[in-house]
Amino acid sequence: MKIARNRFFVRFAVLMTVALTLVVMQAQAGPPLICHTIDIGTAKSLPWVSHDWNLSGSEAYDTSKLASDTIAILDGSNTVLVQMETLRRATLFARKDPRAAKELLTKLVIRADDAEASGSAGALARFDAGYLAAAYGEWLGNDRNPAAGLDGYEWVKQAIARRGNDPQMEFAAALITLQSSGAEHRAHVQKALAGAGTDALLAQNLKSHFMGQESETIAEIFNHDVSPAKAQR
Repeated sequence: MKIARNRFFVRFAVLMTVALTLVVMQAQAGPPLICHTIDIGTAKSLPWVSHDWNLSGSEAYDTSKLASDTIAILDGSNTVLVQMETLRRATLFARKDPRAAKELLTKLVIRADDAEASGSAGALARFDAGYLAAAYGEWLGNDRNPAAGLDGYEWVKQAIARRGNDPQMEFAAALITLQSSGAEHRAHVQKALAGAGTDALLAQNLKSHFMGQESETIAEIFNHDVSPAKAQR
């Protein structure tokens, strides 16, 4: 009887461990461009009252101003991490207002086309449109995603090529490709990690936990992705 009871407790403990592991895996498998808040220090972004990554439900933001407010912030910033967090918040608001979602994407695409020949500014405009398209792809349903058919990751890669060495853009590309273990993802990870040595804000973001204090940090996840065992796959 005692042996049977011990076996029951062992089996129960194993099942609980498996269940907890699955919960952690599911948390880490969440949409990385949406579920993970980007630390932008004291920089300005869209209004936010939630203490979590998602909307709290108590926001009174007027989404009819989403396009103009977002573009004003993007135009006033040259820091990729600020662009990323602003576009993350914009995507969360856009889910509540399909018209605003389409307007913002349309204006960012036009803005990128207009800036095509303007050097680094043009690269950042193309990044903004591509990153928003990638975020929409993670968070908006296929039937209400105005970016369907637009390869946001490809636009981000084009922005990286035009801007040159930019570890923050590499960080963004690494998050976009987080579900992949391919060579492109590993290259983005390596460049982001290397650039953190001279970029305090990027380093701070790499130290942040993906989803809560119990989850791994972004750096830990990235280091798994570039480990020799995974690189051989």
